[in-house]
Amino acid sequence: MSDIISLLPDSIANQIAAGEVIQRPASAVKEMMENSIDADATEIKLIIRDAGKSLIQVIDNGKGMSDTDARMSFERHATSKIKNIDDLFHIRTMGFRGEALASIAAIAQVELKSRLRGEAVGTELLIEGSEVLKQETVSCAEGASLSVKNLFYNVPARRNFLKSNPVETKHIIDEFTRIALAHPEINFQLHHNGVEVYHLNAVNLRQRIVGLFGHNYNERLVPVEEQTTVTNIIGFIGKPEAAKKTRGEQFFFVNNRFIKSSYLNHAVTSAFYELLPRESFAFYVLFLEIDPARIDINVHPTKQEIKFEDERIIYTFILSAVKRALGKYSVSPSLDFNDENRFNQNTSFSRPNKEMMDEPNPKLNPDYSPYKQIDSRTLSNQNNWKDLYSDSRKGEDVAIIPDTEFSTGTFTIPSRWETTPEDQPLLTTNEEKTQVLVHLQDKYILSAIKSGFILVDQHSAHERVLFEKYLQQLNSNIPAAQQQLFPQTLHLTTPDFEIAKEIIPEIRALGFDVQEFGNTDLVIHGTPSDIKDKDPSKLLEELIEGYKQSMQAPKLNKREEVALQLAKQAAIKNGTRLTEREMKNLLDELFGCETPSHTAEGKPTFVTFHLRDIEKQFEKLA
Repeated sequence: MSDIISLLPDSIANQIAAGEVIQRPASAVKEMMENSIDADATEIKLIIRDAGKSLIQVIDNGKGMSDTDARMSFERHATSKIKNIDDLFHIRTMGFRGEALASIAAIAQVELKSRLRGEAVGTELLIEGSEVLKQETVSCAEGASLSVKNLFYNVPARRNFLKSNPVETKHIIDEFTRIALAHPEINFQLHHNGVEVYHLNAVNLRQRIVGLFGHNYNERLVPVEEQTTVTNIIGFIGKPEAAKKTRGEQFFFVNNRFIKSSYLNHAVTSAFYELLPRESFAFYVLFLEIDPARIDINVHPTKQEIKFEDERIIYTFILSAVKRALGKYSVSPSLDFNDENRFNQNTSFSRPNKEMMDEPNPKLNPDYSPYKQIDSRTLSNQNNWKDLYSDSRKGEDVAIIPDTEFSTGTFTIPSRWETTPEDQPLLTTNEEKTQVLVHLQDKYILSAIKSGFILVDQHSAHERVLFEKYLQQLNSNIPAAQQQLFPQTLHLTTPDFEIAKEIIPEIRALGFDVQEFGNTDLVIHGTPSDIKDKDPSKLLEELIEGYKQSMQAPKLNKREEVALQLAKQAAIKNGTRLTEREMKNLLDELFGCETPSHTAEGKPTFVTFHLRDIEKQFEKLA
């Protein structure tokens, strides 16, 4: 039998490696910018076109490369950072494997111009699909200019899997943001399709956060500082009231390298326990300085996952540092913008203010209830339970305990089994046979049916009704907008603005009259005519936030997702008191839907309780 095993050609091997290292244009941006940082650049300019699909160019004023180094940098496993195995455990540079440029050159058309500091001329290198087309001496600026054109041009299957331009642009901005946060001492610029998106001067960390996320973050930041024998922790966390419903503004850096760690993220989340609303995520930018010998960063091609020598002790230190910061700065002070890490030391923030102590806050105390607690002594002062029971049978639909000394939201439901026809439908327009509806805890609607009763979640039910209504409106493309007397301006971060631009046609079709204003602002001139008593800017911001979150694992198409997000924000919230007519109308609309039993996300809108199951429960107790 002849030999069948052979070495792969370098071009194919590089394309396979590129599949691990370069997953999308943002991956190339990350590797190229990190090379500029390793070259000691103080100014880095990123230029992209068509979300990086047509062009990614990084220009820096770093140390540059010689003719030989420029050519060697595109060979696999060619690096200046590793000389022996021990160097792997003392790495402080961003790159070290020597795979990035070789992987990029295998799937794109690459042009490199570089000149060493102090040299009169530089070198130009043209590579296409790992093949060197030209290398010659040219006149160019000190540093390096690396251009990557037509990414994945020779791997069409990979190019077809790329997302839309706004989505890919968001990923690029995310990578740019992480690198800019890690190096506030460097000047950064980002240009997209000829428009300057960011122009960041060298500043301190807090100013860099404000420059990236907006001036309103200046009042939301709380400094964190913790020094231990194992690690030093510095950075900022956001105040609880500034939390968002979507992830994406949580940043961990270990030795200035961005990492992803759900375990360490849980430490920060635990520190905010009972301070954040449910399903909200706090903002944080935390830097851990740790001995490189205590970590292993060579565990993933993108180098965004690392291993700690003792992860549990790092978890404990982060939890302690964040809790201490939250306790120390428990009110909103006036921040000195030029102060890097501290507030004014002459001001005390050790205790919450009087309003926080006097007013119960359900967000801070999950056990808090607007209803007073009932004990046996309180009940003894009320009517005898037999009297309550007898009162409930005097023909009233619902008997509610009067709000005198206490209010529990408890209902005494009259017995109508004897008088209710066995075949009575869920709802009827006959006033003599109007179905009794009970509102439980301002959250559920109880309605009797011939086989038992159903319990309807009012928020989920209204969400289903609005979803089908908005989807029909999107398909008909007939907006119904109500003009605002005073237009509102919605300030968005750059990534959120890119998302908003993608769904602006759908937003307008739903009745929002919005116009782009400035770099990352939207002006709201009108809102859907059927949405009242809601802040238009807050409503639109939450819609964009929800859509951004759904992009992580899309289950619906774009129109359905936009309709769903608006329905979720516009639907009546649990805890809202409804009149009997409002409950009846809601049930009529729900059971007029195409799919009344579930929301668009699959959550049930009502639960059915059958009489036979209830009877079995009583038989068990007998």
